[in-house]
Amino acid sequence: MTVAMITEREFLQFQRFIFDAAGITMSDGKQALVSGRLAKRLAHYQLDSYSDYLRLLESRAQPAELQVAVDLLTTNETYFFREPKHFALLRDVAQEAHDKSRALRVWSAASSSGEEPYSIAMVLADVMGVDGAWEVLGTDISTRVLQRARSGHYPMERASQMPQHYLKRFCLKGQGTEEGTMLIERPLRQRVQFQHLNLNAPLPRLGTFDVIFLRNVMIYFSLETKRQVVARLLAQLRPGGYFLIGHSETLNDINDTLTAVAPSIYRKP
Repeated sequence: MTVAMITEREFLQFQRFIFDAAGITMSDGKQALVSGRLAKRLAHYQLDSYSDYLRLLESRAQPAELQVAVDLLTTNETYFFREPKHFALLRDVAQEAHDKSRALRVWSAASSSGEEPYSIAMVLADVMGVDGAWEVLGTDISTRVLQRARSGHYPMERASQMPQHYLKRFCLKGQGTEEGTMLIERPLRQRVQFQHLNLNAPLPRLGTFDVIFLRNVMIYFSLETKRQVVARLLAQLRPGGYFLIGHSETLNDINDTLTAVAPSIYRKP
């Protein structure tokens, strides 16, 4: 079965779809990405056009298909210990909490396939002990990447930035058919909770956090969506807590209640 090319009108409709579903602004010129990622779904339902697939989504005849489409249209590419300065700060925060016998809660709000929350967990386990008084929550809109995150199984190249002693202490090296891969050891894996969550909707009760990572996700949001998402997350950050964003991102025109500590690092008064 030959899948039809996506038309300009259909592409505009999918831009609207992903914005409504996830608050994500898909830039122009991504027709090849959309058609490439959704072609198998058209084939699966034996549909002739992307308009037909959109009608299927909007009809809610296959409710689970909505999540499949969102999973396919949200890009998730990350690696361990991205932006080392953030983890240096986290180590200091963890050390202070440990010295004062205080519990620590950290939220990776766009956790993707889990590299970020596991990086956080390694730092906390190193400073406060694997069984220490700390929690890490990883959330994402994509159920597909959350499934991968829970497995804790990754290609070895994702760990190129990981400190060697963490690799030895917290990871198992793949052998035989698993060569070239690594697995996060079970004791650490069990300390990280993963939850499906749409940042563009009212949040469930999560409690408050000492540090929130919201990195490299705002680039997909419109200005108004950024403001709403940041306000939503800051309501969960305790006073004195840290809010971390990607180095290519800024909170200018988005939020003026935080104090800038360093580029991409903010603190709640």
